[in-house]
Amino acid sequence: MAPRAGLPEPRGPLLPGLLLVAAALSRPAAPCPFQCYCFGSPKLLLRCASGAELRQPPRDVPPDARNLTIVGANLTVLRAAAFAGGDADGKEAAAGGVRLPLLTALRLTHNNIEVVEDGAFDGLPSLAALDLSHNPLRALGSGAFRGLLALRSLQLNHALARGGPALLTALDAALAPLDELRLLGLAGNALSRLPPAALRRPRLEQLDARLNALTGLSPDELRALERDGGLPAPRLLLADNPLRCGCAARPLLAWLRNATERVPDARRLKCASPRPLHDRPFLDLDETRLRCANRDADGRGEEMELPGPELEASYVFFGLVLALIGLIFLMVLYLNRRGIQRWMRNLREACRDQMEGYHYRYEQDADPRRVPTPAAPAGSRATSPSSGL
Repeated sequence: MAPRAGLPEPRGPLLPGLLLVAAALSRPAAPCPFQCYCFGSPKLLLRCASGAELRQPPRDVPPDARNLTIVGANLTVLRAAAFAGGDADGKEAAAGGVRLPLLTALRLTHNNIEVVEDGAFDGLPSLAALDLSHNPLRALGSGAFRGLLALRSLQLNHALARGGPALLTALDAALAPLDELRLLGLAGNALSRLPPAALRRPRLEQLDARLNALTGLSPDELRALERDGGLPAPRLLLADNPLRCGCAARPLLAWLRNATERVPDARRLKCASPRPLHDRPFLDLDETRLRCANRDADGRGEEMELPGPELEASYVFFGLVLALIGLIFLMVLYLNRRGIQRWMRNLREACRDQMEGYHYRYEQDADPRRVPTPAAPAGSRATSPSSGL
């Protein structure tokens, strides 16, 4: 069929291109889970904030999801394969089943999560960032993070304070397989020591240990922070910890002065005890002030509460004030010496007059002529010398 006059002849590649565009537009998009919001494609981002109604992770998450955020739910327990088809009874998904192969970031903050079972994140091979902050964790499976070989960031801020020592032991075991971990957040967990497995991660770049109960770092912990084989040593955040500035803190003080760039908040470190050093900047202390009363072979012991410079200065000031008061008193006495002498003379004369009065009354009372005559008995008849009777 010949083309009409005046119309251009259609080119060959135009029609196939239009067909491809129409097919792409007509392809149905992956559905968004109930009570969740989906943004963008192909790097799909989901945000689910369903309050207490959401008690387990959504099962209809699109398989091309890259970023999943669940905030404010009531998940309580993350069972095995919770994001890869595991059911509420803890039965894992079928072997080899991967529902979210492209998911790289998972944020689960403020979801009242108390228990994370072994294999809770199975089926997420691409997961690189996991945030479990602000959850009251009580139990953590030793294999909770198994299979997360690509995990680079793990945030557990304000999540471990209620678990006690057993939870810290489980965390130490759970961190063991995370060799690619770069960032670890443990702020606000009342930790009295750092998990040994966290210090041994070969590629760790930053450890956030702020707002804990660390009184210091032991020599073993400081050695674990060093790296061999040319690997960079991790940065360490230690602000807002109650440091005990005794003799046991000397290795930490020496380490900080040699590696200040590795502790960005080193200038914010302050002593919590002993009392004379309270609230003093840790880096400004001299090692001679970090003493122990009873020192053992390791240089540890009970810290001696030595008077600090402020207390010594207060003693000196108090002595100067007393000396000034004494000097003023002597000056007053010197300037009023004539009046004092006159007052002393008057006092002496008054005392002499008083003593003379006492002496006069004593002499009068002691005169026998002034002894009174005893009175005559009642009923007797009075006689006179002239009566002759």
